[in-house]
Amino acid sequence: MSFEFQTTFAVPPIPAPNVTVENVTFPNRDMQVAGHLYAPRERPAGKKYSALVVGHPFLGIKEQTSGLHAALLAELGYVTLAYDATHYGESGGLPREEEVPSDRVEDFSAAIDFLTTLDYVDPERIGVVGVCASGGYSIAATQQEARIKALATVSMFNMGRVHRQEMGDPQELLAAVGANRTSVANGGEAGYLRPLPTEVDENTPHLFKTFVHYYDTPRGQHPRNTGRYTLASAARLINFFPLAQIETISPRPLLMIVGENAESRYYTDEAFEKAAEPKELFVVPGAGHVDLYDQPQYMAVSMKKLDDFFAKYLGS
Repeated sequence: MSFEFQTTFAVPPIPAPNVTVENVTFPNRDMQVAGHLYAPRERPAGKKYSALVVGHPFLGIKEQTSGLHAALLAELGYVTLAYDATHYGESGGLPREEEVPSDRVEDFSAAIDFLTTLDYVDPERIGVVGVCASGGYSIAATQQEARIKALATVSMFNMGRVHRQEMGDPQELLAAVGANRTSVANGGEAGYLRPLPTEVDENTPHLFKTFVHYYDTPRGQHPRNTGRYTLASAARLINFFPLAQIETISPRPLLMIVGENAESRYYTDEAFEKAAEPKELFVVPGAGHVDLYDQPQYMAVSMKKLDDFFAKYLGS
């Protein structure tokens, strides 16, 4: 199905004064992806820049942590692109709020396609930053996308493992997906999942409290971030194995950044163990998973590390 993209959206506030941002769109097959392109405000004529694609967390949008990362990295001298994954935010893709791992992976290649059309971007110096779930998606993308010359993940989440091992019996989940699909085929309504609780109390796991504090308060809240996805998506995620060939990223470099106190750290540790050299694990002292989304005291550490990594492997 062809999706005609129309937009009236405004660019977000820029936390970096020496950066410009503009609305862009680019195709992922028959879907249109909506992005924000960040660049240094002063760009000498003829200069070619390293460029970074920044992917957002599960169910997130470009106006949240991926946009913040993109703006701050542009302040450091990179051309950066944050975008809404297909099926979410202002990007195309039907059904809406559908998690399609193959589309999420292809989004990275589509973003790189777009960057190569810019005359001030060096197509041989493109990297990727994957935050949270996009950490897992970017690992899968880099295995099949040779144009990614360096990959960094931040607070990486493996959404395949989540759905296979951490949401109860996967066979029961698959049965629920099948029942809902049958219902929809016969005129019923699509089912949805919301990972986060609507209320928190003393029994709510700390990680979920931190997610709620980010997504459901003015800190990171946004009207286009609905916090839900279709039940049918769960079957695809159960069959998503982003680490299956992670060693094939080598000899391109991999940096994995994680908070010292992140409850999700085991995802990063597992991926790092499976990856081949050159690889580096960087632990931010005192930080939790969500702290690396936006907290200045921790991002000051992680952003410097990202800059050091990409300057080394892509050049500035």
